Amino acid sequence: MGSEARHAVCGIISIGDMGMGIARLLIANNFGVVSNVSDRSSATQRRARDNNIGEVPCDIDLCNKSDYILSIVPPRDAAATAQRIIKASSSLNFQPRSNPLVFIDLNAISPKTARSIAALFENSSIRFIDGGIIGGPPSRKEDGTWSRPSIPVSGPYNINSAEPSGSKIAEVLNMQHVNDTIGSATGLKMCFASLAKGFTALAIQSFTTAHNLGVLPELKAHMEEFNPAGLKTAERSLPGMCPKAYRWVHEMREIAETFEADGGFAEDGSESPFRAIAQIYDLVANGTELGKEVVGARKRGKTAEDVAVLVSEGTERRKVKME
Repeated sequence: MGSEARHAVCGIISIGDMGMGIARLLIANNFGVVSNVSDRSSATQRRARDNNIGEVPCDIDLCNKSDYILSIVPPRDAAATAQRIIKASSSLNFQPRSNPLVFIDLNAISPKTARSIAALFENSSIRFIDGGIIGGPPSRKEDGTWSRPSIPVSGPYNINSAEPSGSKIAEVLNMQHVNDTIGSATGLKMCFASLAKGFTALAIQSFTTAHNLGVLPELKAHMEEFNPAGLKTAERSLPGMCPKAYRWVHEMREIAETFEADGGFAEDGSESPFRAIAQIYDLVANGTELGKEVVGARKRGKTAEDVAVLVSEGTERRKVKME
């Protein structure tokens, strides 16, 4: 780290692929990073130590040691994670501080969910920032620079005004303050994700059905001729989707809620394809061999064709069970 002083300490919940990438980027820029991994696997705890992430034994210590807490969890756990931090900050062991603790929700949730989580903080001393992550985890390139996702944030509390080093955090993490409205940042994330993950769901069905019909090579050949960009996206997104499908089930429901509550589409689901898309990812996560994978130890579909074959096998097993 050299002699340069740390800017601030960021607590990260939790240390998955995205959380680890953000942690590494922050540490590389002289921020301290801590996490409560006491209830995580020994492999996760070892990975945290190997990457210079400070371990704390409980959420109270996480709050006491952090200037900022970044919540990066599966969408279904977003509200519970916020409640954990509110409970910890209400403890008699929560220490007085000169600057308020800042909670930055970076989860793939709808604006409606973001507003409900923000309401939980209204009677606390914690400042809430609505946010979303667009793009993959930060990673260091061969030339030493970093590739970074875009992190839009919104709400009445501007990260650039936060102390200590709020503007530096915004710069390092590529955060852009969209506006002062809670839900704007998460809504932007949902609108963007709907296009990418919606296409992936369509590709799952298209490639699987073409495989069942024995025309997958011909489908790819026609895509190569008439839609090469779509073929390239499908061949990249299908294998990449496999370890994330379980997270995307609830995210698709959050997208549906976004389009219904904030887009004006029918709330009975009749105008929302994303409730059905959630079921497609549930099939991948819970009804195929792809869903038996765990990060770092999975049997992954190496190609789009592999994914089509494994999804086809899953649907055939389901058909047999129903007969």
